[in-house]
Amino acid sequence: MTELERLTITLTPELTETIKGAVNEGDYASASEGIREALRERKGRREIRQEELAALKADIDQALSKVAAGRLNEFNAERIVERARKLLAARKRAG
Repeated sequence: MTELERLTITLTPELTETIKGAVNEGDYASASEGIREALRERKGRREIRQEELAALKADIDQALSKVAAGRLNEFNAERIVERARKLLAARKRAG
């Protein structure tokens, strides 16, 4: 079993009611379980963001290599901005 460390946290009244409500509704056996789940979800979202950022950096590096090699015939800033907006929108829907 994983070793657990006890922490004391302070929550706003709204967050306190949220976690108590989740426990009362049976979503979690305890407030601690709910907080752990929230932290695992946050960690997962951060990992996805890091993967997305790495992929975007790879795309930028690939495009810069094409520019350096003289293989880029067209630069379409609007298309790049639209792609970024779609990625942001998808992240907001997922988060």
